[in-house]
Amino acid sequence: MISITVFIKDNKYTGICSEGHAGYADTGEDIVCAAVSVLLINTLNSIEAFTADDFDGKQDDGYLDFHIADPISDAAQLLMQSLVLGLTDIQKTYGKTHIKIVTKEV
Repeated sequence: MISITVFIKDNKYTGICSEGHAGYADTGEDIVCAAVSVLLINTLNSIEAFTADDFDGKQDDGYLDFHIADPISDAAQLLMQSLVLGLTDIQKTYGKTHIKIVTKEV
């Protein structure tokens, strides 16, 4: 299962931690893992390319953790909202046995 923690401060998304594998299909054929990976990496790339926000992150096989530094721009916030929307839709489609999303106030 992919476990995702979405970090929130003052009603704004400030970061995300994703770890694990969905187990929906064999490695290399798992569309849930692929979809989550695309959303996460695209969001990071978009924040880097389209905003002036600073962030730090760590990545390893099946693990990604990143946090945006204060102040968070409206553009970065919109990208994070889009990420959470996409992840939530994947969870609705493929079930909580493959992806679990929780929020954590920081």
